[in-house]
Amino acid sequence: MTQKIKVSELPEFDMAEHLTSDEDIAQYLALVIDENDPALLAAALGDIARARGMTQIAQASGLTREALYKALRPGAQPRFDTVQRVCTALGVRLTAVLA
Repeated sequence: MTQKIKVSELPEFDMAEHLTSDEDIAQYLALVIDENDPALLAAALGDIARARGMTQIAQASGLTREALYKALRPGAQPRFDTVQRVCTALGVRLTAVLA
């Protein structure tokens, strides 16, 4: 007999736990950028910042931890300068290529 599992009993998935290398981060960010969704990009940068250490990224970007959490929460639409500061702090660069 198959045992039923309740959705509420499943562990919560946290992408930050799976971003263990620079290559993982670059691939994840590239996939998210291909989706062309600014809110998803903000959330992905939040995942990456949490994987690297939110306090460290906040300090390196010149933002407070609270402001960083707010700007990079799912559904957020941060200003481009915030995205740029976070990318610089993370050591990643957004580039343009012909589609």
